[in-house]
Amino acid sequence: MTDNILEMRSITKKFPGVIALDDVTLTVKRGEIHAICGENGAGKSTLMKVLSGVHPHGTYSGEIVYDGAEAHFNSINDSERQGIVIIHQELALSPYLSIAENIFLGNERRGSARLIDWNRTNAEAAELMRRVGLDENPTTPVGVIGVGKQQLVEIAKALSKSVRLLILDEPTAALNDNDSEHLLGLLRMLKAEGVTSIMISHKLGELIDIADSITVIRDGHTIETMADRDATQDRLIRDMVGRDLSQRYPSREHNIGAEVMRVQDWTVYHPTQPGRVMIDHVNLNVHAGEVVGIAGLMGAGRTELAMSLFGRSYGSQISGHVYIRGEEVRLDTVWEAINHKVAYVSEDRKRYGLNLLADIKTNISSAGLKRLESPGIGWVNENQEMRVAEEYRAALNIKAPSVSMGVSKLSGGNQQKVVLGKWLYTEPDILILDEPTRGIDVGAKYEIYTLINDMVARGKAVIVISSELPEIMGISDRIYTLSFGAITGEVPIEHATAENLMELMTTEKETVK
Repeated sequence: MTDNILEMRSITKKFPGVIALDDVTLTVKRGEIHAICGENGAGKSTLMKVLSGVHPHGTYSGEIVYDGAEAHFNSINDSERQGIVIIHQELALSPYLSIAENIFLGNERRGSARLIDWNRTNAEAAELMRRVGLDENPTTPVGVIGVGKQQLVEIAKALSKSVRLLILDEPTAALNDNDSEHLLGLLRMLKAEGVTSIMISHKLGELIDIADSITVIRDGHTIETMADRDATQDRLIRDMVGRDLSQRYPSREHNIGAEVMRVQDWTVYHPTQPGRVMIDHVNLNVHAGEVVGIAGLMGAGRTELAMSLFGRSYGSQISGHVYIRGEEVRLDTVWEAINHKVAYVSEDRKRYGLNLLADIKTNISSAGLKRLESPGIGWVNENQEMRVAEEYRAALNIKAPSVSMGVSKLSGGNQQKVVLGKWLYTEPDILILDEPTRGIDVGAKYEIYTLINDMVARGKAVIVISSELPEIMGISDRIYTLSFGAITGEVPIEHATAENLMELMTTEKETVK
């Protein structure tokens, strides 16, 4: 038996106008955790889709050798029959079905007369859930459990298919620290049981901690494969972007001006649960030329605060006051927020930020259509729309052959740039960024940090919400901490440490100093 469970040799995959993979080679040893990293659009997910049969044999060149024999996978069912299971970044679960139903969807446990044996289904699901550490009733609908537990459901589903090679695409991108650590511990447990894993992630420290070996892909080419003992974040970044990033966060001159936005006594109740306070008498402000960070644990109310401010997109029984340049304003609808030059980039770009059925051009213009109206006609000037989209494609370095390309075909980082372009086109004075770098690579992160610096250099006010404390500390001038829907601290950046921020993020409400 060979030491290698997988060899992908000289894999080349082309799409119209794009070479996604060019002579890529990947070797994975039996029983190891093998990491793949690279910038958005480098070809990581495409390579895994080739392996799993999403891109069937014959649509690419090169060969796949799996478990010592050449493999021709024409569908995902073919690869799953050989024990290869892929868990995509966008989880493929039905929120309306139970955990047990999701685990065995397409692989149902049947009894007599070919009917589903529900006792067997729930019992086997409970055993799989025990293996992955998921303490829930198997009959619980998936839609009511958090994303961390949903990841565990996906892994339990993989185990039900007798997985031998598990592929995870950005499994911890949307998880908090505790859920991430639990998932990584589960991968170590599966390794001890003989399951080989391939993990794609932009969290380099996490990869170095969990992986036995790491392969870097850049622009569709294999750059190198290294053992974990040889991997450092600086080396990985250099391989990924083709240059050294001497600073993770670009420097900028601090020129903070007058107050632009002030929020007073902002209180928000849950939209469907009367009496449940989500945001509790929040007070904050942001000045021209300033980046204000909002730090908080998952469930602290960060997104609820941002969405409620942006045209009351979230919540009920909202009370409080918003002042822009000293004048109280009403932001009761999204259009009123836009007209007052407030923009919001959602943490969920695919649900709230993009029209996935449309192209780049249509997405970029969607929040500023009034600026594209032909005089006296009221129709969108399509030539002007094309010019605007091309300007933002160039300015934001969106990697696409044309602005007529569908956004669903873009990598995560380029999709994020399209969302940013959409809101920058509205020329906001106040930009609220909710997890702006989630699920994107270090090179794209640096570009977004540079964009934030450009905004504040022009006197704009920026509010950044992030789960990553190093990021919040690296780009902010001032940081508010949020816990249980309340502001628990306001910390100038020169006094901010990971320790004092975490202490404030886990405390009950107290007077802001």
